Amino acid sequence: MGDADLDKLLAFANSRRVPQGGSVFEQGDAATHFYLLLHGRLKVMQVTPDGQQIIVRVVHPGDLFGFAKALRRSDYPGTAVAAAESIVLAWATELWPVFVEQNPGLAVSAMQTIGERLEEAHTRLREMSTEEVERRVAHTVLRLTKRAGKPEGGGIRIDFQISRQDIAEMTGTTLHTVSRILSGWESRGLVEGGRQRLVVLDPQKLAQLAEGRDK
Repeated sequence: MGDADLDKLLAFANSRRVPQGGSVFEQGDAATHFYLLLHGRLKVMQVTPDGQQIIVRVVHPGDLFGFAKALRRSDYPGTAVAAAESIVLAWATELWPVFVEQNPGLAVSAMQTIGERLEEAHTRLREMSTEEVERRVAHTVLRLTKRAGKPEGGGIRIDFQISRQDIAEMTGTTLHTVSRILSGWESRGLVEGGRQRLVVLDPQKLAQLAEGRDK
């Protein structure tokens, strides 16, 4: 998009700062706005009909999210919670069809985003259906380091607070299982953990684990 088109979009936007732990919207709320994350990280969580909480995705800077209108939904399918202090831009939902009509590039971007999310969902579903838990955890940690990794010392640190419970909710397993796996990795020098902190020290070895090539 050109500068003039961007200026038109920004003229209708409201900026909002979301403190760590605060929510942008809640599951089931009326979808009154759609958003762009400028800074920070968000976790999108869903509560299943049987009461289980899962993390369906992590929103990274530059990502569009909450555009339920494009999915023909009137409510938000999940809760977006700030994993770190975040800044979002918000637009009223009724502006979505107007923006798409005036800016075909926005429609293309939204379609690409939806496609990426579907591909990620299919990948996670395949992993949960066919792979043992350690491989699923390895894939999840590697995806996080790819999108949210920062060099630190001799490793790559995930640049927002992430707990073992978070990883359990991302991989469809239990806190006990994730704790056992990460403790084993720490003893092997693959990762370094801490309170809501994770540094990958040996991504190559972790990739081998993810592909089932290291036992």
